[in-house]
Amino acid sequence: MNIEAYFNPDFTLVKKLIFLLMTFVAIGLCVLIIYGISVAIAQRYNEKHRDEYLREDFDVRIHKLFEMIISGTSVMSFSCAYVIINHVYALYEKGVIGGLTEAEATFIQAWADGKDFMLLLLICLSCVINSILDAIIIPLKLLTGEEKATMRMLGMFYVIILLIFLNTIGDGSQYGPVMMYYFGLMIGRFVYFDASFKDFIENIKRVFLNLPYLLTSLALTAVLGGLGFHLGYFLERNYYIVGIFYANLFMLVCIFIIHFAKRIFDFATRK
Repeated sequence: MNIEAYFNPDFTLVKKLIFLLMTFVAIGLCVLIIYGISVAIAQRYNEKHRDEYLREDFDVRIHKLFEMIISGTSVMSFSCAYVIINHVYALYEKGVIGGLTEAEATFIQAWADGKDFMLLLLICLSCVINSILDAIIIPLKLLTGEEKATMRMLGMFYVIILLIFLNTIGDGSQYGPVMMYYFGLMIGRFVYFDASFKDFIENIKRVFLNLPYLLTSLALTAVLGGLGFHLGYFLERNYYIVGIFYANLFMLVCIFIIHFAKRIFDFATRK
């Protein structure tokens, strides 16, 4: 039961810095595209209010992209944890690994006795991680609670699409239970017990209007994940989801740096 088996010893610090730079470039291109969209939309306003609208619109759009990445990474953390734990448990059952510590043996027994409850606990932990990230570590104060809820729901879509793809390409992991949990959560978000048809339509509308952020996150993951595996930074002998999670972590580090660099710049240039 050695977590080091999921790390690539050849993924040195220099290679990590190179991959971080590539991640910066990829996210930077997305930011430039978003800025271009904001500029185009701002042309509808008169010159007196154009700059103010451009600044506000651009900031909100960037925060939505960041929330999408944060949400996707948080949900992916649960999926990745499930895959690793389930893999270790399967190896333990087959007798491939042994010599567990008392804490490890207790955890394995808890997983065997109550896997469903452990899955629910992991989901709750991913929600806590999401809240800590977007409220404390990378505070996205420009988004309303409703906007954050929409982006978090899209984060579930994001992970479901990735899991479906991984199943399609033949990854040996069992993602069925994870996807069923996510489907259940999304259905509950769309159709809760006191929801009206109008509420349902509004939820669908918000999801549809924010689909570009989902597609952007998927494109970023595809490019960075593909580069990571192609360059040998991520291990193909392990589950692909672990490599994809690494890519998400690098994106998270990048948006953390970008977010606070922008705050410092805004403070320094404030009149």
